[in-house]
Amino acid sequence: MVVNESMYQLGSVRSAIRELFEYGKKRAAIVGKENVYDFSIGNPSIPAPQIVNDTIKELVTDYDSVALHGYTSAQGDVETRAAIAEFLNNIHGTHFNADNLYMTMGAAASLSICFRALTSDAYDEFITIAPYFPEYKVFVNAAGARLVEVPADTEHFQIDFEALEERINAHTRGVIINSPNNPSGTVYSEETIKKLSDLLEKKSNEIGRPIFIIADEPYREIVYDGIKVPFVTKYYDNTLVCYSYSKSLSLPGERIGYVLVPDEVYDKAELYAAVCGAGRALGYVCAPSLFQKMIVKCQGATGDINAYKENRDLLYEGLTRIGYHCFKPDGAFYMFVKALEDDSNAFCEKAKEEDVLIVAADGFGCPGWVRISYCVDREMIKRSMPAFEKIYKKYNK
Repeated sequence: MVVNESMYQLGSVRSAIRELFEYGKKRAAIVGKENVYDFSIGNPSIPAPQIVNDTIKELVTDYDSVALHGYTSAQGDVETRAAIAEFLNNIHGTHFNADNLYMTMGAAASLSICFRALTSDAYDEFITIAPYFPEYKVFVNAAGARLVEVPADTEHFQIDFEALEERINAHTRGVIINSPNNPSGTVYSEETIKKLSDLLEKKSNEIGRPIFIIADEPYREIVYDGIKVPFVTKYYDNTLVCYSYSKSLSLPGERIGYVLVPDEVYDKAELYAAVCGAGRALGYVCAPSLFQKMIVKCQGATGDINAYKENRDLLYEGLTRIGYHCFKPDGAFYMFVKALEDDSNAFCEKAKEEDVLIVAADGFGCPGWVRISYCVDREMIKRSMPAFEKIYKKYNK
């Protein structure tokens, strides 16, 4: 083979989610879009807040075109980074500044940069808590490290600390957390974050070097019922935050986010330089200039989060009424549902017979469950209930 074999494998086989999404489009062309119930992909279904469009129009109309579309500093426009720092400080009582931030092309780029910056040899490991975003494995492996999985706590979807501690060793470079979580919708409680911080402090001291938390937070603002999301840097010094505006501002196609490197991390200057170096090596320098400038005026804005809450409630009430066992999410826009047989892939295939497209959770590290994305049109949720009931009756004759 004249190409990199691992890259060939990644490029020739789409993720299960993308495969299902593409299947849905083909199926819609045959039976009609209104007859396909596609819950496969986490694509925001509410419009970007008006301030996004207004700011883009203002920038395109009034800003010097050469400056608007030209290069920024490699780590991002200083005005943008300062605006983000000021917003975070006002919300969380922190003391960040522009030099704590590195602008990126979304959370995937932020994560890839962090894994690359922290990996120093082929024995390095990053730990993830199931259920987890499947691309973590791709990003970690591409950095030259190994992903280690902690089995899911399928009762509360918090962290199984006994299992986590068993997996921490001298090769552990970091623990990845994602709260609000894709795919379960759980939000890690303050008690969980404190317990995690205490454990990593203890294990870092035992090992003799810091174990980092890599906090993947694209869903931070999407929470319901007054739930609070602990801001992890306030609990654990060695935390790197990977953020994206894709979900909060409904901008998944624009690829804009950041890495936050607090002053409190071990050898901040060295780590920030490594983040910059990883961004350079990966080609993630100078995030899109127009959207960096747009972000300055859009701090704190979100789409209509209540629309997702209404979708969640409609889906949860409908499925539990039929008889499904569902984990009620506190955030994000995904619901975890117990498959009606042990083989969740087989269950999803039966669902496809009714044109219901849901994702088996095996790839999320949680066999026996499925993920349903409810960032969809509300009428589709209503129309899908008879199909979900037909599926249920196939297993409960």
